[in-house]
Amino acid sequence: MRFYRRLHPFHAISFDLDDTLYSNKPIMVATDQKMVTYLKKSLSGYGIDSHSYRFDFSFWWPFRQQVIAQSPELQHDVGLLREKIYYLGALSLGLTSTEANIFAATALAYFVEQRSNFTLPQQTHDFLSFLQRKMPLVAISNGNVDTQKIGIAKYFTEHFHASIDNKLKPDRDMFDKTCTALQLRPKQLLHVGDCGKNDVFGAINAGCQTAWLNPYKVGKPLKILPTLALDNIEQLAKILT
Repeated sequence: MRFYRRLHPFHAISFDLDDTLYSNKPIMVATDQKMVTYLKKSLSGYGIDSHSYRFDFSFWWPFRQQVIAQSPELQHDVGLLREKIYYLGALSLGLTSTEANIFAATALAYFVEQRSNFTLPQQTHDFLSFLQRKMPLVAISNGNVDTQKIGIAKYFTEHFHASIDNKLKPDRDMFDKTCTALQLRPKQLLHVGDCGKNDVFGAINAGCQTAWLNPYKVGKPLKILPTLALDNIEQLAKILT
């Protein structure tokens, strides 16, 4: 554990989820592989020749660009963005608007189910439970993991995920909403996350304190120093006030 700024008393802790509390890359790699199989099978049910398309990232990417060009605000909602991508892709294959809507909704539901198909070690549950007894915990995520399914929703007083209504980190929107919900001044919130941009810069820009925890070495590098850096989540126990 290393300190870069003076740590002031804090009364709540917010957590990023993906790549902070668990390694998200292998989960997403597995999910992407399952999606290719699922999409081929699903679209073949609409009479699409699944052997003519791979339905991997390269197929859907142009539709992502099209959706963002038409509706830039959807960048803040990864779930709705994905659903619109599936919709446009399905239309391009000849599905009717009604068929494309049904396909897109079911494909998104399957994606969220698969990307949330993992369990956390008991040690993580035990430590979150320990922290919860000390002070309120909040989840602040740009992703769309189902916290109920992975068993951690019960530890969080509030859960903010990026959406049309909640702007993506590093925007200060979700940090501000957390402080408002808990009736805290920004510096009374300690945010824990892996990304030097989304978590550290975002939280500091919102006036919060930050603990940089990058256990899987995938977060963007630091461009501004956090309040402190953690080697593991359990080190939080040493600074509880």
